[in-house]
Amino acid sequence: MSSSATPRAALVSAFGCYIMWGFMPLLFMGQGALGFDSLEILAHRALWSVAVAGLLVFLAKQGGQVRAAFTAPKTLGWLTASTLLIAVNWGLYVWATTHHATLEASLGYYINPLLNMVVGLWLFREKIDKWGWIAIGLAAIGVAFQTAALGRPPWISIVLAISFASYGVIRKRVPIDAQAGLLVECLLLVPFGLAWVLWLQHTGAGVAFDTPGNTLWALANGPATVLPLALFAWSARRLPLSTIGFIQFLAPTIQFGVGVATGEALTPLRIISFAFIWGGAGVFAAAAFFRHRAAREALKRSAEPV
Repeated sequence: MSSSATPRAALVSAFGCYIMWGFMPLLFMGQGALGFDSLEILAHRALWSVAVAGLLVFLAKQGGQVRAAFTAPKTLGWLTASTLLIAVNWGLYVWATTHHATLEASLGYYINPLLNMVVGLWLFREKIDKWGWIAIGLAAIGVAFQTAALGRPPWISIVLAISFASYGVIRKRVPIDAQAGLLVECLLLVPFGLAWVLWLQHTGAGVAFDTPGNTLWALANGPATVLPLALFAWSARRLPLSTIGFIQFLAPTIQFGVGVATGEALTPLRIISFAFIWGGAGVFAAAAFFRHRAAREALKRSAEPV
């Protein structure tokens, strides 16, 4: 592939992954309408993700990383912690999207990049410039309005944002590629997922195998979980962080649209809340763009002959 084609392909890949993440609530809503409960969906995410992640790991020849992870206690310990976090994140997200709380879930993914800045300051002593603090401040005001709109703190948003930010911190510490790491996490989840599916089938409470159509819905959880991550991992290595910074807000924006389209209440207070969140996201993305442009221009100047 030519050097000019590679950035275009990476851009298409990045847009593809965030569009898939954005429309993922429709997959869970569809299963919910067929009688799947949240835990059954979560169990099938773990089960069928193993098959897809295993195939990708095989094609990428990363099986050695998976074997190494299971023989390194420290690596396995970190991945066990990340597995717990991703299980909480997946489970809560599935519950939210099947219980008319997609808007609140989307708020969590708007907050997440801003929370990452706070985590970077706290754990890694990364500096936050004035635009970063403005973005965080706008998001905090948005969360306050969301609390007023809901009559309670937006726990779904907060837990989704914290669990995913914490997951990101742990995965940064683990020397394993994204796909291989996901396969390890899914393998750790499989015993619980399989046990739950077998229990549901034994008691007659499961619906995944009632009809061929239901089974296809259950199987779809595998590629829907793994393929966006694979696209993200491929594109993130080839695109500037500022570009990813812009595109990452596409997923919660689509999720927001899905929530509105499926009839979730959009009260004036919630509109004000999202206006502040969108403002914070816009400041974050614009600041990332200008930082990247300034760095690129500085690099260009340093390369010029004196």
